[in-house]
Amino acid sequence: MMKWKIVLGAAALSLALCGVGPEALAQEEALAAVEAAAEAVEEEAEAVSMEMFTVNNTWMMVATFLVFIMHLGFASLESGLTRAKNTVNILFKNTAIIAIGLLTYALMGFNLMYPGDDWIIGTWMGFAGFGIDPGADYIPIEYADGAYTWWTDFLFQGMFAATAATIVSGAVAERIKLSSFLIFSLLYVAIIYPIAGSWHWGEGWLYERGFHDFAGSTLVHSVGGWAALVGVIVLGARSGKYVNGSIKPIMGHSMPLATIGVFLLWLGWFGFNGGSVLSADAEEVSFVLVTTSLAAAAGIVGAMLVSWIVQKQPDLSMALNGSLAGLVGITAGADVVSVTSAVIIGLIAGIIVVFSVMGFDRLKIDDPVGALSVHLVCGIWGTLAVGLFARGDVLADMETTRAALIGVQAIGVLAYGIFCVVGAAILFLGIKAIMGLRVSKEEELLGLDIGEHGMEAYSGFQIWISQ
Repeated sequence: MMKWKIVLGAAALSLALCGVGPEALAQEEALAAVEAAAEAVEEEAEAVSMEMFTVNNTWMMVATFLVFIMHLGFASLESGLTRAKNTVNILFKNTAIIAIGLLTYALMGFNLMYPGDDWIIGTWMGFAGFGIDPGADYIPIEYADGAYTWWTDFLFQGMFAATAATIVSGAVAERIKLSSFLIFSLLYVAIIYPIAGSWHWGEGWLYERGFHDFAGSTLVHSVGGWAALVGVIVLGARSGKYVNGSIKPIMGHSMPLATIGVFLLWLGWFGFNGGSVLSADAEEVSFVLVTTSLAAAAGIVGAMLVSWIVQKQPDLSMALNGSLAGLVGITAGADVVSVTSAVIIGLIAGIIVVFSVMGFDRLKIDDPVGALSVHLVCGIWGTLAVGLFARGDVLADMETTRAALIGVQAIGVLAYGIFCVVGAAILFLGIKAIMGLRVSKEEELLGLDIGEHGMEAYSGFQIWISQ
């Protein structure tokens, strides 16, 4: 329709200027017709632009909702893989984290992560008076090339920020003080996470070097994983986990709950990775969802087979972590690797996670839910896999070689590791010195639900012994 209007308008102008026309239109009438046609074309183009803006923004909001659901997935998974006596504590932490993450991201995180000209104190604390308010210059259709609004961007990125702290929650479960954990989460999400994110997603120094992390294998998962590693080391193992040099399994109380959590996380990953396309582009979104799902499926297969061979029995917890390993592994390169490569990346991640869980246990690093293996180890693998498996056309577009990209990815992994370990160590050790980090042995044995909250997740199941 638009093309015909342009053609007819141009034809009318040409005929008028040449002095010939079916009704010998005056030159002024022809010019008026052309102007009218041009206005119609412009109006139609604006309508199409607004329509795409609405479609893109709607998809980004749906993706945000899906990432939000991941927090329910984390809560369910962590609860299921830990003991019943700590369930309320796990659920409380995951409820508090989403609140802390969003509020601190509004207060300062968003503008600290995407600074632009806002690094000066007083300008990057600006929303609602001090955080993300873009000011009078904000024009919705011009933000993000007309893909979505400033507000949608904030909410989507805020969900990612909260996710980083949630990763720490599972690793330090069943022995950390609630107050100490919440203070750590507040400071880590407010300062460490957005500064680290600004290096790449904020178009900082790693972005300029060509580092690629599509949806956060490093920026979200490893950033949370490094902090989790420090927390586990500073805290020490749970009582009774390692006795006389032997490893004592401490089983989770609800495998159904853990399984539900994993499927909720997989569902949420459609928004986590699919939303990271940052538009509703049909081809790109559908491709990313395919690579994401196939990597998750391959992760299950890899973990299932290896654990079955090594442990002589099929292990459900390993299969569940295998799916998450595949998802974390593909998150960095879901947009730049082939479908076949996605399967390979997920398969290797599933294999890695099994040996990683066993390896941390042998090192006496007690991680109740396998968060270190899934988010840290497989996050590193996924980031390096970008360089190993990036498609040839992607390398050409990036004007780089495979060897150079592998080097940049390795530099990014190392830089994030150093920064996050140092930052987390300062926070954990500082909190430990000031207010303590670990609950008492008596409270740990009784359970954090009673000790910290004075309630039980499953009341009415006490066994009374008559005298």
